[in-house]
Amino acid sequence: MSSLIEQAAQRLAQLRQAGVDVPGGTIEASVGNGAKPPQGVSPIAKPETSQPVAQSRLVEINFDALAFAGIVSPLAPRTQIADQYRVIKRPLIENAMGKGASIVANGNLIMVTSAVAGEGKSFTAINLAMSMATELDTTVMLVDADVARPSVMRVLGLPEGPGLLDLVLDETIDLSSVLLRTNVDKLTILPSGTPHERATELLASDAMIRLLDDMSQRYADRIIIFDSPPLLLTTEARVLATHMGQIVVVVRAGSTLQSEVKHALSTIDACPVKLMLLNQATGLFRAQEGYGYGYGYGYGYRHQNEQATQKT
Repeated sequence: MSSLIEQAAQRLAQLRQAGVDVPGGTIEASVGNGAKPPQGVSPIAKPETSQPVAQSRLVEINFDALAFAGIVSPLAPRTQIADQYRVIKRPLIENAMGKGASIVANGNLIMVTSAVAGEGKSFTAINLAMSMATELDTTVMLVDADVARPSVMRVLGLPEGPGLLDLVLDETIDLSSVLLRTNVDKLTILPSGTPHERATELLASDAMIRLLDDMSQRYADRIIIFDSPPLLLTTEARVLATHMGQIVVVVRAGSTLQSEVKHALSTIDACPVKLMLLNQATGLFRAQEGYGYGYGYGYGYRHQNEQATQKT
């Protein structure tokens, strides 16, 4: 008995001999018996094998260690610092989600920086990310962009690995392959990446700009927090600032000179939203029941030439 392929080929030949104009058809060759299609009949092209989808690696954050270090933990009981960050994050989230007084371009890209080193910017970036990740409608990506002195992974007790620098150096690398999923459901982390002798220069490269554009568009529903280098120590932080929708400038109380703060703010004047956060501001807060004494945060918020000052 003739196979279905042979019968179809014979029928095509009969139609053509009868003068019927038959468009060139395709007949798939039988795979089971290794038969080839009749001469003049093209086999159906086999679909290309799809490439495996890159999967982000899962890492475990030690919540007890976070709480001991004074970092907001999703499992920790209510604390003073957690309450402070609830107030600090609110205007940032509203701007990021387009719910503020006006639409902020790239509002979901938030850079946490300082004038000089030692202000507590990394501590602030991690706390903001942790606090925002507790929101019901918000997912967060924390990026360690302080490539000269990365500290996010060390503070969180996680191993270093490929990350930001690798993406900038090789644009064929998929973001998902170096992004880390955590045991905080709505928090992912992008490490600084493989150390490079020209790491700081890479932040100012065109490849970095393309990566930022891709991240802001691909994750429009996600808030991305960058722990960046200090503004007065490198020019790369200022380049990053030009692509951010919001910037948090951390100032250590009783330490940073006023002239340094003013100079740092002048370098990011083009950013529409700037928030100043006063770190380790003792004496601003009274002890409350269950809290005890400690350090706290005060901050000022500026949005498009309108300034209001609040204290947590």
